[in-house]
Amino acid sequence: MQKLRVIARDSRLSQIQVQEVAAKFPELVFDTHFLKSFGDKHMAVSLLNGSAPADFFTRELDEAILAGEADLSVHSAKDLPYPLDERLEVIALLPAFDTTDSLVSRSHLTLSQLPAGSVVGTSSPLRRKELLALRPDIVVRGIRGCIEERVRQVHEGGYDAAIVATCALKRLGLEDEIAEVLPFETHPLQGFIAIIAKKGSTLASCFDHDNMLLLQGEVALVGFGPGNPDLLTIAGLKALQKADVIFHDDLIDASFLDNFSAEKIYVGKRSGKHHAEQADINKQLLAAARQGKNVVRLKGGDAMIFAHGGEETEFLKSNLVKVSVIPGITTASALAASALVSLTQREIASSVAFVNGHAKETITPNAETLVYYMGASHLKQIGNALIRQGWAAKTPVLLAYHVSMPDEQLFDTTLDNLDGQYPTPLIALIGDVANLRHKSASAVKRTLYTGLVCPDPTYIHTPLLEIEPVDFTAPDTSRFDFILFTSRNAVGHWFAKTATQPSARVVSIGDTTTAALFAHGISQVEQVDTPNSFGVIDFFSKQPRGQKILIPRSDIALPVIPDGLSKLGFDVTTLTVYRNVRPKDIRRVNLQNIQRVFFSSPSTIDRFIDLYGSLPGHIEYVSQGDITEKYLNQHIKQTQQQ
Repeated sequence: MQKLRVIARDSRLSQIQVQEVAAKFPELVFDTHFLKSFGDKHMAVSLLNGSAPADFFTRELDEAILAGEADLSVHSAKDLPYPLDERLEVIALLPAFDTTDSLVSRSHLTLSQLPAGSVVGTSSPLRRKELLALRPDIVVRGIRGCIEERVRQVHEGGYDAAIVATCALKRLGLEDEIAEVLPFETHPLQGFIAIIAKKGSTLASCFDHDNMLLLQGEVALVGFGPGNPDLLTIAGLKALQKADVIFHDDLIDASFLDNFSAEKIYVGKRSGKHHAEQADINKQLLAAARQGKNVVRLKGGDAMIFAHGGEETEFLKSNLVKVSVIPGITTASALAASALVSLTQREIASSVAFVNGHAKETITPNAETLVYYMGASHLKQIGNALIRQGWAAKTPVLLAYHVSMPDEQLFDTTLDNLDGQYPTPLIALIGDVANLRHKSASAVKRTLYTGLVCPDPTYIHTPLLEIEPVDFTAPDTSRFDFILFTSRNAVGHWFAKTATQPSARVVSIGDTTTAALFAHGISQVEQVDTPNSFGVIDFFSKQPRGQKILIPRSDIALPVIPDGLSKLGFDVTTLTVYRNVRPKDIRRVNLQNIQRVFFSSPSTIDRFIDLYGSLPGHIEYVSQGDITEKYLNQHIKQTQQQ
């Protein structure tokens, strides 16, 4: 007979569970040591608020096995942490004889008979939720202690009732305490007994009898692809051929499943039309596996991309069912192949993001190609969000219906025109790569604009400056001969403080500034001939010297114009009317795929270098105005000399 060193918790219930296992395997001799677990030592920790660690009831037992002090441990399976320590494994899972919950109460009152305000104890958040759904007028409070202790607390008046696992009461000979068996959903492992050993142990063969791990089936999550059966992988086909039951989604060509003898169960989910909720699907998969069936969970596209594959995998693994995943061709890849465009392209797109298009909040990842799944009803919001983030309004968008199928349809549009009606299901490919259907890669030129107001809807817009108002008092303009505006921002912030028409002559540096002055009711505007500092100097060189000039401007404006006018003999006063600051959240772009950068002011040059570290040599740089151009050339020269 083989002798095994066994470790378990020292509660009476745990001792009885060990005895059950020993009786089932009489050829084994158990040398059992019982101890208190972390959970037994910390009775003040509530199990209802999520503060308890995953290994609350197993930590000391796991440590004993890993230290070589025990060969295996025996647990209530529902107490196992997930994931289990990777150095350990469950070598046997013994079936439950009862998986229900029961109510223990004074005077054997049922749940419906308990008076309003009764205090009911439970250690399960799920049970609390179900209790309050049936009896919102009672008080649910956490309860701790072994089963006998919980029953005692009810009888002594600490609680009016408590929820206890029926199998625990039966194992302890406390069936008489059951007031009623409750119709509650319980933990999928309730009542099961788990045997744990060090990974790689040879002890598993000792527990072949009645071992659910050997009796239950396996679940394969299979990606069907975008709809065309020809795109199903060979591995996926093999899994379908040996399946006993197939749980399938809204496959576009579901008749393909007629080729397989397995039972077919439809569990499709579309927005607003759920045939089965995810929790129900999880339970159906588990139930089929526990019946010993080979299960295929067949999903459109790839099982692990927007298909709840992760949820199903975790649920099954946490309940000790073997799971495998067979990848499928995701719709984005099928669309790229069908449209003959690449999701990534050298010098255009080095990154791609797959995005859930019907999330509550529009998600806008920082990638050069975006593919939105299930976003047909949110296209306008997606387009607006990306434009606000700085994407070019005319960024090409490729929309596709029934990708890979005979009735596939492709629609070309742009971000600012995503308000049409399209058939569903729909997938949206957004980015310059979508233009490769109609032009060569060399013809795609990506321009980054760094100023406040983007002048071209084909430019990527990531402003490197932000305007903040400052508190200033507008001076009496009658003290001045001229008031010179060198930007529309200066105009806006000046007139935000005063509605009084300037009594001085109003001079504008250029068209946009003049337009802003007209918008504020200033009809008498003198505009310089050339919209730059040279034009300003030239204009005032023709005016009598000694006159007074007021220049409302930014806090970081360069001194070129004031210094030049002072040298001409004018009395110059500058007034800070707004602050030019760095935006809090600047979206960095991949400069490797940018061919041109447009700078609107010296400050945008400084912030660009601060953000990216340098002025990369492969990029063409364009500046607005002679001051910005001069400043840019200085930096380019410095870069070349380094």
